[in-house]
Amino acid sequence: MNVSPLDLRQQRFRSAFRGFHKVEVTSFLAAVADDYEQALRETDKLRQDLARVETALNEHREHEKNLQNTLTTAQRLSDDIRAHAELEGRRIIREAEGRSDLLLEKTQSRLEDIQREIDGLKLKRRDVETSIEATIQTLRNTLEYVREQEAREREDKILLHRPRLAEQPAADQDDAQETRRSESGIRN
Repeated sequence: MNVSPLDLRQQRFRSAFRGFHKVEVTSFLAAVADDYEQALRETDKLRQDLARVETALNEHREHEKNLQNTLTTAQRLSDDIRAHAELEGRRIIREAEGRSDLLLEKTQSRLEDIQREIDGLKLKRRDVETSIEATIQTLRNTLEYVREQEAREREDKILLHRPRLAEQPAADQDDAQETRRSESGIRN
């Protein structure tokens, strides 16, 4: 049976012979009704507080669940990003190595081509030097021959234009020959 504070205040007892003192019973019932009413208010207040706390707890549990899901998703996303970054890094390294290998091969090939060109130019230089030296030697020989020819022609002209003296002493003839030799040496 549920008894409200109002029921306690309105409760009336019948009188009986040698019964309780009416004023005391009424005072007691009023005090009990007040205490009971206060207890009901506190209970109601505690129920409201409990409902608020349960609501807040449910909200916190929901937030915790959301945070847990978010953390799990973030962890998965982080793992995916890390894996993707590692794959991308490996791919970039492979491409860079491939490009560097190709560049190295091209450079090596170009180096070999340049070395062949250098060797070819060295051979050409030796050929040109040999050719120039041969040409210089030929020109020297030709010049020497031309000078000798000119000297002979001059001597022949001098001899043709000089009168021959049979009576010239041997010393004069030696002087003439010496003069001719010195003239031919000057021209050489």
